[in-house]
Amino acid sequence: MTNQNVVVRDAKSGIDHFTTRVVLSKSLFSPVAPSPRGRNCITVTRPTFPGKIDNEEGGGGTKVSSWVDSMRDSSPTRVKAACLTESEEKRTWIINYPSALSMFEQIVSTSKGKQIVMFLDYDGTLSPIVEDPDRAFMTNEMREVVRDVSRYFPTAIVTGRCRNKVYSFVRLAGLYYAGSHGMDIKGPSNNPKYKKGRRGVLFQPASEYLPMIDKVYNILLERTRIVPGVRVENNKFCLSVHFRCVEEKMWAVLVEKVTEVLSDYPKLKLSQGRKVLEIRPTIKWDKGKALEFLLESLGYANSSDVLPVYIGDDRTDEDAFKVLRNRGQGLGILVSKVPKETSASYSLQAPTEVREFLQRLVEWKRQARSMV
Repeated sequence: MTNQNVVVRDAKSGIDHFTTRVVLSKSLFSPVAPSPRGRNCITVTRPTFPGKIDNEEGGGGTKVSSWVDSMRDSSPTRVKAACLTESEEKRTWIINYPSALSMFEQIVSTSKGKQIVMFLDYDGTLSPIVEDPDRAFMTNEMREVVRDVSRYFPTAIVTGRCRNKVYSFVRLAGLYYAGSHGMDIKGPSNNPKYKKGRRGVLFQPASEYLPMIDKVYNILLERTRIVPGVRVENNKFCLSVHFRCVEEKMWAVLVEKVTEVLSDYPKLKLSQGRKVLEIRPTIKWDKGKALEFLLESLGYANSSDVLPVYIGDDRTDEDAFKVLRNRGQGLGILVSKVPKETSASYSLQAPTEVREFLQRLVEWKRQARSMV
């Protein structure tokens, strides 16, 4: 697959967009067939962001209109196929990012002779996305299968949530937990399974930012009170401003309030996730860095005998997918019902399919052990 980028200005909004023509090539396991109309391209349009967005210069200065335009899309950026019908677009996307369920045999074949290490996002991956983030509970069936997975493979939950909060949801002691987008990492303290790793790993690269984050949290609570439905969540080393329950006509007001606050804090940056604005320290740390840190902690930093598998649904999970692509080692699986831009290799449509994939992985491992 090759990309050809051009910048086009929307005459109505005045916003510059990258228009990417994606020319399809043969995927890893599936042949690419042209669409019924003989066109084998997808046109992907995503807004550029004048000013400061998710960079080291802080969160202020971004045009409100650009933010609102981006907020209308889910995360990662929704693929918009101008030259394909909706059904053609879906088929083309599945060819390039096939279902991890339909490709299960090829995936486990890839793992032959390697140690699988599982990395799992939480919201939208292990639990459904809900209006109230405090009620994003995983099912008992999902908890059981994650427990089974952790018995066979080193397993980590990598999330933007506060580590303590996600632990209260998952309630499994034998896992690694990487909260606040990997800025708060803790491992199982008394689990002999992780012989190669440092037991009870605790890593907090942004500790110096805690007073600032607490201060900004309290300011945001006050400044955003005028926006009905907004929810500001303190995830310890980062903040989440949830706008899932905010009417679209109020999004511009919300962005103005958030960017006004952050203009006084250049050491914090603003980015966007799935129906949420994320505020994080400007340090070079994300879910991809957390993945690398955990592999190193487990003794697999430079090993060719490991197969990291990362499953996630959010724009922030793309940092981990990119790490796996750059390593040329491991599999990224995007959870999405609609075509989206991604650096993952495979797809699943919902947490129910994630559970099915994990269950099949457990059953495969059990059968493999019984044959030894």
